[in-house]
Amino acid sequence: MKIYFVGAGPGDPELITVKGKRLLEEADLVVYAGSLVNPQLLEGLRADKLDSNGLSIEQTQAEMLRSLRAGKKVVRLHSGDPSIYGAILEQMKPLEEMGIEVEVVPGVSSLFAAAAALKTQLTLKGVSESLILTRPAGATLERDELPALGRLGTTMAIFLGIDRIRDIVRSLDRPGNTPVAVVYHASWPDQKILCGTLDDIADKVEEEGIERSALILVGDVLRRTGYRRSHLYRSR
Repeated sequence: MKIYFVGAGPGDPELITVKGKRLLEEADLVVYAGSLVNPQLLEGLRADKLDSNGLSIEQTQAEMLRSLRAGKKVVRLHSGDPSIYGAILEQMKPLEEMGIEVEVVPGVSSLFAAAAALKTQLTLKGVSESLILTRPAGATLERDELPALGRLGTTMAIFLGIDRIRDIVRSLDRPGNTPVAVVYHASWPDQKILCGTLDDIADKVEEEGIERSALILVGDVLRRTGYRRSHLYRSR
């Protein structure tokens, strides 16, 4: 009696883990996160498939339990890595309280796919040694901490906020020439990268009509300059 919560990766079907791919191939039921998961990952599977888009946690849970109690193998497939804004704990806790075992299989986050697309590091010696993952206020978050976090001057990755890009850049207490990158559909075939600054990135995003499925990165690591050589690679 076990349900597997699997990270699908950022979009490229080759970026799912070996274990995640094996579990998909063995599954009898795959509950997946709608348009957030590349449909190529679902092609050729023997499993029944259920799109959880528009369904409540209780509804998806009922379907998973029905299959599990029939002796079937169940995979709950989340986009990216399920630990980052994946809402998995509220799904797992009721299952655990019923005595059902859960296993989480990590995935490649869109954050790392975005960094790869930009060919930069998120932490860079002499530029930024820290990384902040956050999101703006919205339907599920009454108050954010963007102004205070922005003042720390370190690399920021802002999820779930591209539709409020103008409000976000206005709230960050940093110089207007601070580099910003927006990566839409990181690692997907239609991936799009927009680079700019706090002063002009909102205009660029609105011109492109990007309103979803994009990550905002802020910080001097995007310049790819000014860093110091790593201690590990210094000449002896």
